[in-house]
Amino acid sequence: MGGSRERISAWFAQGIGWANRGWHPYAIAIAYLALGTAMVYTSPRSLVGFLVFASSALLIYYIRLDKSAKLGLGILIALVLVPILGVRNIFYLETIFQISVFAALALGLNIVVGFAGLLDLGYVAFYAVGAYLWAIFGSQQLYLLEAIPGTANPDTPFFLPAGAFYLFIFLGVGLAALTGILLGLPVLRLRGDYLAIVTLGFGEVIRVLANNLDKPINLTNGPQGISPIQRPPLPQPLLDGLNAVLKPVVGHNISQGEFYNLFFYLAALAVILVVILVVHRLDDSNIGRAWTAIREDETAAIAMGVPLVRMKLAAFAAGASFAGAMGVLFAASRTFVSPESFSFMQSIGVLSMVILGGLGSIPGVIVGAAVVVILNLQVLQGLSLYLSELRQSDAVIPIINFAWKNLSTQLDPAKYQRMLFGLILILMMIYRPAGLIPAERRKRELRSENNVNLDDDNQASPSSHAEEAHNAG
Repeated sequence: MGGSRERISAWFAQGIGWANRGWHPYAIAIAYLALGTAMVYTSPRSLVGFLVFASSALLIYYIRLDKSAKLGLGILIALVLVPILGVRNIFYLETIFQISVFAALALGLNIVVGFAGLLDLGYVAFYAVGAYLWAIFGSQQLYLLEAIPGTANPDTPFFLPAGAFYLFIFLGVGLAALTGILLGLPVLRLRGDYLAIVTLGFGEVIRVLANNLDKPINLTNGPQGISPIQRPPLPQPLLDGLNAVLKPVVGHNISQGEFYNLFFYLAALAVILVVILVVHRLDDSNIGRAWTAIREDETAAIAMGVPLVRMKLAAFAAGASFAGAMGVLFAASRTFVSPESFSFMQSIGVLSMVILGGLGSIPGVIVGAAVVVILNLQVLQGLSLYLSELRQSDAVIPIINFAWKNLSTQLDPAKYQRMLFGLILILMMIYRPAGLIPAERRKRELRSENNVNLDDDNQASPSSHAEEAHNAG
């Protein structure tokens, strides 16, 4: 058994070496990307094709290519292939938009949890702050403060013009950062589980406020939510030009709704790029090293002169600001917000993305967000729909002769997503505690720990040999 495992490992290592030699990685990356693109283009509803196309980006990241080649292929995927395939099947574009939103949220939470080591279980509150900011000012709500929820006149004008959306993205960043500072002030002396409990309470307070601020002044419209929320104006000549370019490729005219889906995907992508740039610069800065010192040992960090209060507040503010921007984008894209969109499970979902991808790892967090969203929206939902189709047919399971229509709906995979994510996290903690793509600093820490363990074993081995020799004598 051990020999076969060694042979398989040797063959795998040889295959990796061959794939990364000379021109091979370029041919493999381009061929795999072309295969995924062709599968999705010819069969727009193919789950396997979408998984192949999505994994091509991960292959480009891992395989040994020049940075310019990786950048070129990434731009090709993000700005050319995704818009074409997304307009051809709008559900794919919605999935990628969800990945972008949660990737930005996970990158923000990664600053708080991964860099500074502050366990935040109420992170979705900052997301809600940004969403409700544009929902209140970008809708009719401020004209309905005295109205009973559900009795608004549909002819009520909007409070601000739709073009104010672009300004409110920056206002969402500022308001969410200020909210993060206000959260950080009372919890500066807390750490570990106590900090997690307080941040959990803060997240629930924001949700309950949104749920109950419909009286005595109807500010949030309570559990009914706020709708309609304005979308930013888009020029008709731009839509006509996009139709002229994409219609021969996608095979139909692009509607205004599809154009908005494409716009919000590109807007989320722009926010993601800004977030990556800011997080990368922070990680390599004095602030990032101060956060790492706080995460490892607060007492030692204080002794070395790290301004603990200022650095913790900076972590909360920086992490919250990204969630505020994505909240504004989310409200405009959905044209509706309600308290149910910002539940505690949303915070847990974002935290699981960070842990799955790798604490402190920028690419790891993005991959973690992609894995969770694809599992939730594509794989589990797709399997549930497939089982639903089987229940409506007269098919039976071979050998046991069991009719699919008698299969209980309680066995739908979509109902077990939380259990599945829990199992994934448990397995990650056992077999890959650093995440799918560990941060470079974490890799060095793991190597040093392994070296220490090896040194301990080497120091213990002479005594054990001596004891064995004494017993034998």
